[in-house]
Amino acid sequence: MKILVTGATGMVGRNIIDFAKNIPSIKILAPSSKTLNLLSCEQTAAYIKEYQPDLIIHAAGLVGGIQANMENPVDFLVKNTDIGRNIILAAREQKVKYFLNLSSSCMYPRNAQNPLKETLILKGELEPTNEGYAIAKVFSTRLCEYISRENSYFEYKTIIPCNLYGKYDKFSPKNSHMIPAVIKKIIEAKEQKKSSVTIWGDGTVRREFMYAEDLADFIFYAIENFSNLPQNINVGLGFDYTINEYYNTIAKIVGYKGEFEYDLTKPVGMKQKLVDVSLLREFGWQHKTSLEEGILKTYEFYLKNYN
Repeated sequence: MKILVTGATGMVGRNIIDFAKNIPSIKILAPSSKTLNLLSCEQTAAYIKEYQPDLIIHAAGLVGGIQANMENPVDFLVKNTDIGRNIILAAREQKVKYFLNLSSSCMYPRNAQNPLKETLILKGELEPTNEGYAIAKVFSTRLCEYISRENSYFEYKTIIPCNLYGKYDKFSPKNSHMIPAVIKKIIEAKEQKKSSVTIWGDGTVRREFMYAEDLADFIFYAIENFSNLPQNINVGLGFDYTINEYYNTIAKIVGYKGEFEYDLTKPVGMKQKLVDVSLLREFGWQHKTSLEEGILKTYEFYLKNYN
């Protein structure tokens, strides 16, 4: 099977490629953005026409934490919408039968009852701090639904992961998600012998983070069972932790002995964002990596590659 992975240089893409190295029956196409510019409709269509993949895993996009989303809402909306539109429609035009779209739990309503079920998409107001990104993800998810509905030949389905972290993550306080940003912040606090580290908010907000290698494991399980894969499916743990618990776990692994202070003026996003994993369990898959194991592997990756 020839599989095109978009976003091949990002965290999710690189974990997918690493995982695929152990599967000899699969050939991976992993073009960089210079080879395949997904913001260009013409270039995207030409690439798919030339290489004719059997299946596309769409993991490309502009991503970032709360700060980046709030500072650049136009880019997060427009670029992600254009990328999704171009790759999905080009795939349909070239008769690519199988398409696996990676979306985000950000597209669930901000006030929806947790755990978040797949049926809640577009059932309420989105979280303002990442609304542009969420709208783009809703667009791609619905477009896959419409294409599959119009023509049963096409199996275009969407995975909705919870928050992710792991190897190949970004470790920048401005552009990364919470866990890699906190790992870097606590490492620096330890090295600089700081007596305290600041947490945005009061630390009681809850988040669900899954190790990215587990998502790669799920993706290839889903490919093997594609006909039974639901149209939209959450992929997560089924439980979550407070921000305080993440900070404490990271501090323990890093060996930081200082205290935590709280900045109540900073935005914290949704109070909870826990996905419902009922469909995931029925599909026969669950995650493998514990929080402590995943953070330790991510910390070791940082030390080896960035420190």
